[in-house]
Amino acid sequence: MGLLDLFKKKNSGDVAKDRLKLLLVSDRANCAPEVMEMIKNDIINVISKYMIIDTDALDIQITQTESDANNGSVPALFANIPIKDMRGSRSK
Repeated sequence: MGLLDLFKKKNSGDVAKDRLKLLLVSDRANCAPEVMEMIKNDIINVISKYMIIDTDALDIQITQTESDANNGSVPALFANIPIKDMRGSRSK
């Protein structure tokens, strides 16, 4: 996430669309929208340490999938995070 992304304004339609998506995802996962927003921000922060990502095209969802143990469907996290570039190697 670039510094300019923090100051970029979204139009009201985009903000409403993002809020609706967050509400639907949190409903599927049976957790509060605030928790989903914290999860999304944590994912962005961790991945941004290693890669430059397109935060505008980021899509994080909770879906249902069949479990490997054949005991019904379980929630699954789906993240589509477009990578713009890799960051340089960091020394430890």
